[in-house]
Amino acid sequence: MAHPQHIVIVGASLAGLRAAESLRRLGHEGSIVLVGEESHAPYDRPPLSKQLLAGEWDAERVQLRSVEDLVERDIELRLGVAAVSLDLRAQRVELDDGSSLDYDGLVIATGARPRTLPGAPDLEHVHTLRTIDDALAIRRALEGGARLVVVGAGFIGAEVAATARTRGAEVALVEALPVPLGRVLGEEMGLVCADLHRAHGIDLRLGVGVEAIEGETQVEGVRLGDGSTIAADLVVIGIGVQPNTEWLEGSGLTLNDGVLCDETLRAAESVYAIGDVARWPHPLFDEVVRIEHWTNAAEQAHAVAQNLLAEPGEEEAFAAVPYFWSDQYDAKIQLLGRAADADEMRVVHGDVDELRFVALYRRGERLLGAFTISMIPRFVPYRALIQRQAGWDEALAFARSLEE
Repeated sequence: MAHPQHIVIVGASLAGLRAAESLRRLGHEGSIVLVGEESHAPYDRPPLSKQLLAGEWDAERVQLRSVEDLVERDIELRLGVAAVSLDLRAQRVELDDGSSLDYDGLVIATGARPRTLPGAPDLEHVHTLRTIDDALAIRRALEGGARLVVVGAGFIGAEVAATARTRGAEVALVEALPVPLGRVLGEEMGLVCADLHRAHGIDLRLGVGVEAIEGETQVEGVRLGDGSTIAADLVVIGIGVQPNTEWLEGSGLTLNDGVLCDETLRAAESVYAIGDVARWPHPLFDEVVRIEHWTNAAEQAHAVAQNLLAEPGEEEAFAAVPYFWSDQYDAKIQLLGRAADADEMRVVHGDVDELRFVALYRRGERLLGAFTISMIPRFVPYRALIQRQAGWDEALAFARSLEE
């Protein structure tokens, strides 16, 4: 099969941009069309809940590439237009402006969107955080000294709460689960994260859901399932995301919490998915995963560019070690590999009470993941061990050697 000459990338965030640029670096000389639903040129999302929200950066600083940059790379950029359907047989993507794009190579990078609370009223100053416009709207609301309620203590909710608190806002953080991040990090490390917020003056409400968001035209409070009400001028909902796959319904692709792919991230002949929307069997962990991390999106983009241009049968499985970071207050929080459903967690470096440590996770007799708060030099070497599927005893022996 000949290499594709006309490649369409649907989704102009980090993953889609990196795929387009990788294709050019790898020598693709055919056309590349990058389609983005937002009107903004590609920008970076992690700073939205940190530097941009804090007012430390302006909007221009989060931009990854300008339109002129992409023109120089001979990448056609279609902004402010969304894909509405995919015809696999005709190899065509239909757009909401009535136009269509033919392809012989397609990359799906449409990402995910925030979930909302069922039945939440349409009130002023109730937000989710996914786009640059969301971040700027929340930042403006915080400038007036707003009382903030964050619903959901996952990483996005925790970062918004931490950033707002650092700016001096009065912040309540509500989580329906008994332990924040317990499903991701396990109960013990989830409690450590809870204590971090309490130590900085966050009103942390755990094990209770939201009954209603109250107000006439503007939010006035959040009523919880235990009957209490938290006064609020601003609410940010951070209860997870759902992949943007509706436009692919009826296409013939398998959709199951994302676009289901094989180990090479191929969803169909000449069709690949990357980033938050891709779900694939990860070779290192023997499970089908969908990973919403910045590093995963960037690495998958390059891997798919290579696979699109590879000779038949030479496509490679995507088996990179997942990596995630989060800055909250002065704590540098990072995770390598996996921690969910671990059989054991053990702190091997540092001191939990000092919020400077490394913890390892085991599944069976294998090293599953590594987690750190503010002890990065000791943490980094574990990536190589996870990558080669090192045993638990080997990992512990390695940890001891670093302490000697």
